[in-house]
Amino acid sequence: MRNEKIQKLVMTGVFAALSYVVFTFLQFKIMLPGGDATSIHLGNAVCVLGALILGGPLGGIGGALGMTIGDLLDPIYVVSAPKTFLLKLCIGLITGLIAHRLGRITHKTDKKEIAKWVTLAAIGGLLFNVIFDPLVGYYYKLYILGKPAAEVTLAWNIASTSINAVTSTIVSVVVYMALLPALKKAGFFFKIGKEKA
Repeated sequence: MRNEKIQKLVMTGVFAALSYVVFTFLQFKIMLPGGDATSIHLGNAVCVLGALILGGPLGGIGGALGMTIGDLLDPIYVVSAPKTFLLKLCIGLITGLIAHRLGRITHKTDKKEIAKWVTLAAIGGLLFNVIFDPLVGYYYKLYILGKPAAEVTLAWNIASTSINAVTSTIVSVVVYMALLPALKKAGFFFKIGKEKA
């Protein structure tokens, strides 16, 4: 039991590092009026993948930490760090809830059934982000940061978040299904949401 806790902690760190690298170095940044920016990236795919492998809380924390650190180290995104942490954590929590509590993917053996629930979980977590990232971002910029350009950036944020959601869903599902046999074979497939006797 203790070994599994250490593995999960280490893997949370690995997913934080992966989400930071993917978000920071593999993004296409779009500069917007008022000195703001949005970007096309696959950082959310790493967050979803972490939630599918480690469960919602740890996967969400890993993705949230990595992308928040990416924000903190970027002068353009630094003011968005609190919003990023909250929203990316929610992606992980929602993905984990759907995959592990509703779909119980760690208890299934049928690959088609697992793929169905993994896809639904990825869509659920990222659909939340498509709705709430632009919405929270708008109010965050308008009321907390006092940026009058919040309305101008809203349409761009909706577009980039939608593109990120579609690409992240495809990537996370494909990668998870490809890793699934190796995770099981290596004994690294954590039983999340075990039933208590």
